[in-house]
Amino acid sequence: MTEPTYVLAVDQGTTSTRAILFDHGGAVVALDQREHTQILPRAGWVEHSGLEIWENTRAVIGGALGKANVNGSSVAALGITNQRETTIIWDRLTGEPIANAIVWQDTRTQRLVEELGGAAGPRRFAEQTGLPLATYFAAPKARWLLDHVPGARERAEAGDLLFGTMDTWVLWNLTGGPDGGLHVTDVTNASRTLLMDLRTLQWDPALCAAIGIPMAMLPQIRSSSEVYATCHPGILDGVPVAGILGDQQAATFGQGCLERGTAKNTYGTGNFMLLNTGPDIVTSHHGLLTTVCYQLGDAPAVYALEGSIAVTGSLIQWLRDNLGLIASAPDVEPLARSVPDNGGAYVVPAFSGLFAPYWRPDARGAIVGLTRFVTKGHVARAALESTAYQTFDVLQAMNADSGVDLRELKVDGGMTANGALMQFQADILGVDVIRPVVAETTALGAAYAAGLAVGYWSSTDDILANWQEAQRWSPALPEPERTRLLRGWHKAVQRTLDWVDDDVEQA
Repeated sequence: MTEPTYVLAVDQGTTSTRAILFDHGGAVVALDQREHTQILPRAGWVEHSGLEIWENTRAVIGGALGKANVNGSSVAALGITNQRETTIIWDRLTGEPIANAIVWQDTRTQRLVEELGGAAGPRRFAEQTGLPLATYFAAPKARWLLDHVPGARERAEAGDLLFGTMDTWVLWNLTGGPDGGLHVTDVTNASRTLLMDLRTLQWDPALCAAIGIPMAMLPQIRSSSEVYATCHPGILDGVPVAGILGDQQAATFGQGCLERGTAKNTYGTGNFMLLNTGPDIVTSHHGLLTTVCYQLGDAPAVYALEGSIAVTGSLIQWLRDNLGLIASAPDVEPLARSVPDNGGAYVVPAFSGLFAPYWRPDARGAIVGLTRFVTKGHVARAALESTAYQTFDVLQAMNADSGVDLRELKVDGGMTANGALMQFQADILGVDVIRPVVAETTALGAAYAAGLAVGYWSSTDDILANWQEAQRWSPALPEPERTRLLRGWHKAVQRTLDWVDDDVEQA
């Protein structure tokens, strides 16, 4: 029998689901992708259909195999990576979700997280979880569903309902669904719920009780790289599922940021910068998150500091879909290049409040500095620049928390194809920005985790050997101009604060 040739990654993201086949060199062999519906019932609410996502997952797996002209016997293992905090609850007997999944960007739980914080405030659970109380994380979303779907809490306490982030939902369905599906998550996704203790890497009963989540509905927590189960039924029948990493941790792994002090920034729907802190749990004092970076089998967990930015790539989608300013996302670069600067305009995309390092859920988006001189080219340029400015804020916080100034930044994600943005990013950060040959680092990280578990790759040395630099951007902006632009950005951020009143967007 021929040895399996490839590793397959399922990348269940915020806007689409993709399946990618990788070879031993980490190169993409075949890719298939399907977008899913963004459901926006009210201002601040963002939902996805779990059933649509599962159907898309099945379709893209078949699509990727078809494009490579192979079948399941050519796949050594499957890895899963996912939008992390998006929360779904479903019936263990029927496989039917009790409601749409609540997406990580959703802000409907703001009043609930304020109530949970009480006199202790947003840092009430930070010592155990590494996270502030915020609408971003999974547990308040699950609590909202239990409180608002009739009968849900009773069914959950009886053990009839299952909770999961999207990795858990996909894994459960891949391994049989109602017919014996495995209910598991990994340490990276569990660390984004507000329910896991960073030190024990287990669900904490006191946290669950405080937030109001029955432990009977929680998945088992496992490492990021081990054989969990095999797929059945379907075209991958018998293929081991052997890796799970939340998307940003997967990109960190795929970028080869395996040593303490290495960092990457992913430019996707949002932006996420992670700094590997090794086995040390580093508490942030500057608005970052402490999270699990990865855990390989029985080895000790590796931790990270993370700066999470809610809106970057999705701002370009907003220009396209809501304003009609561009016909397609790539059109933003030539439009932005049509003007030499931002014309004095700044876009602060606080659609879901401001995430790191501000953590201001009361903020809302704004375009400031408008004059009649400003054209749609200036607005497009300001929209792109906002990604670089937000990344600057996160990097400053990361330097302060780590005590070490980063000398270069590895980047990945769809927006890194935009050369104008990458050059401006280097200019604003004042450090080199480096893009690898394989841009699909999120899916690649999940593939590496799965392949390591089954021996397809022998060690993490293979990851480092596979990584290659494709392009480097170096700073070229004069320091006085950089200082002036950043001053304008920080003035613009201040204009977005204190926008949401108590009687606005509450449920």
